[in-house]
Amino acid sequence: MIGFGAFFMSFTLSFQFYDLPLKHPFTISRYTVHVQKTVVVCISDGTISGYGEATANPYYHSTQERLQQTLSLLKPIVDASELIAPEDLWSKLHPLVGEDYFALCAVDMAYWDYYARKNQRTLRSYWSVDAAKTPLTSYTIGIDSTEVMQQKILEQPWPIYKIKLGTANDIALIKSLRLVTDSIFRIDANCAWTAEQTVAYAPILKELNVEFIEQPLKAEDTEGMKWVKQHAALPVLADESCQREDDVILCSEGFHGINIKLMKCGGITPALRMISQARKLGLKVMAGCMTESTVGISGLCQLAPLLDYIDADGALLLARDVADGVRFEAGQICYAQTAGTGVQIKP
Repeated sequence: MIGFGAFFMSFTLSFQFYDLPLKHPFTISRYTVHVQKTVVVCISDGTISGYGEATANPYYHSTQERLQQTLSLLKPIVDASELIAPEDLWSKLHPLVGEDYFALCAVDMAYWDYYARKNQRTLRSYWSVDAAKTPLTSYTIGIDSTEVMQQKILEQPWPIYKIKLGTANDIALIKSLRLVTDSIFRIDANCAWTAEQTVAYAPILKELNVEFIEQPLKAEDTEGMKWVKQHAALPVLADESCQREDDVILCSEGFHGINIKLMKCGGITPALRMISQARKLGLKVMAGCMTESTVGISGLCQLAPLLDYIDADGALLLARDVADGVRFEAGQICYAQTAGTGVQIKP
């Protein structure tokens, strides 16, 4: 990271891009990733620093160039701000970012981290008094040959797996994976199925100890999802269909729950509002990640006490990380015993 001058009652924003190599090629129904490009944002007063993250993602039109442009636009606004509540800073920045909610997320997370550290509190303490009651994170198995997917499971014993599907032989694939583990499965089709496929697959998957299906249909297929919700033998959760706050009420008609991703919605600030709204609508709430470093994962896990499910394995898929912070033991979140999110950037 670049250096910072120490200014009384002021802070400044900087950012650094990284290439994060993965342990294995990571494939979903849309594309394959070998190296994840990401940006780490730092807000610092020279003594205390807070960190946030956003990744490049082709589906959401997030590129390094776009992230750099937006962060460069936001930097003078953040640098000129006083120490205000994170919600107030988000409201100030939101009108400026256009559609680049990924960059907004990175700044929002970094400021929440800085704000909590400045006040000598863990970030999760602002909304939870019992961080011990957190859901186990799943571990994601990307699409590959049956043998490779089986080997990934054997290499990483875990209580819950998220299995990416969208192949020509999805049911046969799940049956083959069942030969190597009894752990709970969660299925993520990433928009690859039809409504008819989803309803037909659901009772078979239920017999194979699948807990729920995530985003089976294309994001815009709202009528199809209403039919699926009525007829499927398993709960269905929205991911691509639930990007921002306005989507929550729409998703209540076609899904049993939502998966909130901080980069899609613009950070921790709107995620908290989405959780509250989902609870009022009787929806289950999950929060998920991209393939990202421990910077983003540590911010995400601060929300865990508010959730039913969490998918926070992004940093576990990396061959090399850029930070220390939250870690996991058999799916259980182990928080760093420091203020903020607990992130420490590696040398």
